[in-house]
Amino acid sequence: MTKTIPNDTIDPVDRVISRLYRWAMAVPPGQYRNWALEQVGRVIPHDGALWGSGSRSTLKFHTVTLQNLPKDYPAALEATTAVNPILPHLLEQLDVPADMSEMMADERFYNSEIYRRTFQPFGIERILSMSHLDRRSGIYSLVSLYRSDRSKPFSDLEKQQHKRIAFHLFNAASHAYFLHLLKTQPERPMGAGAAVIDQHGNFQETQPRFLEMLDERFPNRQPQQLPFKLPDPGQTVAFQDLMVRCEPLNDLALITIWPAGPLDRLTGREREIVYCVAQGLSFKQAAKKIGVAPSTVANHLYRVYRKLGVFSRTELASLVYPGSDKQ
Repeated sequence: MTKTIPNDTIDPVDRVISRLYRWAMAVPPGQYRNWALEQVGRVIPHDGALWGSGSRSTLKFHTVTLQNLPKDYPAALEATTAVNPILPHLLEQLDVPADMSEMMADERFYNSEIYRRTFQPFGIERILSMSHLDRRSGIYSLVSLYRSDRSKPFSDLEKQQHKRIAFHLFNAASHAYFLHLLKTQPERPMGAGAAVIDQHGNFQETQPRFLEMLDERFPNRQPQQLPFKLPDPGQTVAFQDLMVRCEPLNDLALITIWPAGPLDRLTGREREIVYCVAQGLSFKQAAKKIGVAPSTVANHLYRVYRKLGVFSRTELASLVYPGSDKQ
């Protein structure tokens, strides 16, 4: 008989982390980050929050989620970057939560320019922040939790909990983003990885597999930059031993890469003919199915044999259906 574990014996942080991943498909993609911050609030009570992602080189957010804060708050925060003492600390101590009280004593903070210009107008009295940098993609993320009651500072336990949860916030959000995104995109080849970039070529979201393939082949590449020229939207091209596909995504682009296989370097028409012939169709039958002349099938197949280095239908079928006995 299975023994039931009482709910109160389960670490609340572990419960939140599990929920972040398990609910990835149940929460609409546009609501996921706000929903995730609500889950954090179950463990670390807060009155407001900011979750921003952007480029490390500019420290500008391309994606911002606010909880109980007005839309003009991020602009006010960015406008006082130069006098914000917590920011350089966060950049030096990545993945380590920082309380504003660690940077400035309360008396000094509540009489400071940064408090008067940035936090006091929005009712922010206590601040707990943590930043993360994916060095391979250059994506910088920041999660700040705020309290409006000055008499309720964040505890050491809450700082530890914030550190544990924040790492999974970033990973679970990216995981959820691609789960939803790839449902509406063309089927991906086995072993593929994807990334979303803006019009300047900066990464917005990346899958680990995408970065792994780049690192393996281009160990000296610059972070935040693709080591190849983008194909035109809707096109797939070969670059060294990779295939690169570009799909429009509103004002962004979805880039999918995968190791090139023998058939990837064929044209679309050549692949059509290959699949027909590999299924055992005659030239005449393949021509009728595709809507071309039998001589066109023969000419294309001749070029395919040369490209792939095969000499018979049997060899061709073995490339199309590895491990099968199709003739």
